[in-house]
Amino acid sequence: MPLSRQHGERVQPFIQGFLERRSAGRKHPVEDFLFTYYSQKPGQLLRWHPGAGVVLAGAAAGERRDWKFYRPLSEPELAAAGLDIGTTAVTVDVSAFAAARGETVAFTAMLLSRTAARKPTLGCFGMHEWAMAYKSDTNGIRHEYLQLRLGAQGTDELVERSKIRCTHFDAFRFYAPQATPLNELQPTRENQPDLEQPGCLHANMDLYKWTYKLVPLLPSELVMDCFELSWRIRTMDMRASPYDLQDWGYSPIPVETPAGRSEYAAAQRQFSEESQQLRARILGLLDPLQEQLWSQNPPAGSSAPVPNPTI
Repeated sequence: MPLSRQHGERVQPFIQGFLERRSAGRKHPVEDFLFTYYSQKPGQLLRWHPGAGVVLAGAAAGERRDWKFYRPLSEPELAAAGLDIGTTAVTVDVSAFAAARGETVAFTAMLLSRTAARKPTLGCFGMHEWAMAYKSDTNGIRHEYLQLRLGAQGTDELVERSKIRCTHFDAFRFYAPQATPLNELQPTRENQPDLEQPGCLHANMDLYKWTYKLVPLLPSELVMDCFELSWRIRTMDMRASPYDLQDWGYSPIPVETPAGRSEYAAAQRQFSEESQQLRARILGLLDPLQEQLWSQNPPAGSSAPVPNPTI
């Protein structure tokens, strides 16, 4: 099956190193992140899914008969697809997915729509990572096997003289306790839809999370496009972090200097543009399914589908 093989060949280079390191009990500060912070396992990423509305027949269908959220085609559906009665054929079971995860679909569509509708806020210069390493003499170093590039005092001084305005709760919640009041905003899980914006590196990395949570409704090609964007963002994020990664092969983006901040902002702007294209693709696939998903499992406490603001 060419598409399935192509997907495997695309995924394998990303998971191979992680699996080898895991077996050997070793860590990598950049390349392990998408497999340790996020919940999707390498084997799950390796599975190819065509997405909702696609019919698979033959051997590909036989493999998926017992996979979650797949169902065999009925005889009328086989006829409509031009397949002989008795042919083994499957498709994504949208109704079953709606019953099990309708609220996830509604929340994802709402969050991505609201995020996409905002102008990107640039200029954070990766201070979220520095805030996590603040007061390391007291708190310890978050990544204990790494060294701070400017040392503990230099790290603390940069945090104290920087404007910190992180909008992303899942970065903010890892701040050192002493850094929390230094952030101009106080992100929470509840206000996440009000703060998420397309300039945020972590919000853009999270596109990978939102797509894999909607597998097999969404196709693996889109999941991998989001994964690869997240991989590149993680690389840049850690190059701009307080950690010294030169022995790992990563040159620093020195955000304590004007040149480093300029480099950071340019990369952040490019990632923002790419993430907006991916949000549009995700919503373009979800929007036609919203009515069906809503009819199966409306979000609790609501009387109408969660609206998608105009992008």
